[in-house]
Amino acid sequence: MSFFFTSESVSEGHPDKIADQISDNLVDNFIAFDPNSKVACETLVTTGQVILAGEVKSNTYLDLQQIARDTINRIGYTKSDYQFNGDSCGVISLIHEQSHDINMGVEKNKKELQGAGDQGIMFGYASSETDDFMPLALDLSHKILIELSLIRKENKKIKYLRPDAKSQVTIEYDDNGKPLRIDTIVISTQHDDFDKDDNKMLSKIKSDLISILIPRLINKLPSRIQDLFNQKIKYFINPTGKFVIGGPHGDSGLTGRKIIVDTYGGKGGHGGGAFSGKDPSKVDRSAAYAARHIAKNLVAANIADEVLVQLSYAIGISEPTSVYLNTFGTSKLKLSDSLIAKKIKKIFDLTPYGIEKRLKLRSPIYFETSAYGHMGRKPKKILKKFESPYNGKIELEVELFTWEKLDYVKKIIQTLK
Repeated sequence: MSFFFTSESVSEGHPDKIADQISDNLVDNFIAFDPNSKVACETLVTTGQVILAGEVKSNTYLDLQQIARDTINRIGYTKSDYQFNGDSCGVISLIHEQSHDINMGVEKNKKELQGAGDQGIMFGYASSETDDFMPLALDLSHKILIELSLIRKENKKIKYLRPDAKSQVTIEYDDNGKPLRIDTIVISTQHDDFDKDDNKMLSKIKSDLISILIPRLINKLPSRIQDLFNQKIKYFINPTGKFVIGGPHGDSGLTGRKIIVDTYGGKGGHGGGAFSGKDPSKVDRSAAYAARHIAKNLVAANIADEVLVQLSYAIGISEPTSVYLNTFGTSKLKLSDSLIAKKIKKIFDLTPYGIEKRLKLRSPIYFETSAYGHMGRKPKKILKKFESPYNGKIELEVELFTWEKLDYVKKIIQTLK
């Protein structure tokens, strides 16, 4: 009997994602000017206000208020009509120095002995369901909003779009877990109040999204995914009606409140720790990236069609307290999942320092992760520019999404097969 699975995504203009992006932009700026910075910062956004809080240990000084304002403007909140504007909102910084008790457990005389920044469990997941080894429902949810954002910024075909948006996709699967078709697509997008007749306005929005957005999306998808689209898809476009009041004026936003959107859309597992606002000494972030790196390379090596990896750590201790692996019965090897996990420990250095070094995490690479998912993205090198009234200007080449690289496939095959 068939079953249904659903995942959602939110746009860069969603209040929680604004908070994530501000927090990660702060991390990037601290690391850009002092790569050894220790950062754990949170952001709250609401009508006309931004509050920054958290702990930092760094040798650099930054204009935190300006970084927050620049981030908000970059997202697209530049008009007074939105009741939240990067140039006019209040920004309060409550960030203070990191606890010495925590720091002494992390920093050691030898970098190789660096301890984990906290205890906890982290998960990584990968599936052969899509070309980027991500769950299909989440992958499509992200791509819908990425395309919607492009249309908004082009400001040509649809000119009334505002930054806040959400999407949701439901997939029907057969008994063997293979996708049969897309059943439902939900899109809620903030918009200008461009017509006095609400029904006429909502009809226009629905028509535009189905006739302009969806075809643009489909054209960018592989043929096997295109085949899942059909005339029977149920579309719910702005199902509550008008969505003029949105962003932080419509709902407050907090860092770390969209952790399922950030990872696997409800498939696989999640340890509960947020990513944004944290430097890579925090294993909530770095070990989750490492677990994804392992899972993706295992599936790409055709070891299994689906892999879940769990890592756990104790604060101040360098080696993980456990490594767990589950192939959900899809393994192509005669080895047990527990034996595969033991061999994985020999292939990958899973100490915090080893993860940071392997994945090049002591770089300002985090702003790009803070919207549309930390996983399933394309690794690439880019130039980033940073400016500080205290430190001047610098330009750095950084490598994004290193945990998405398939650079351990050969080594895995040689070790396991």
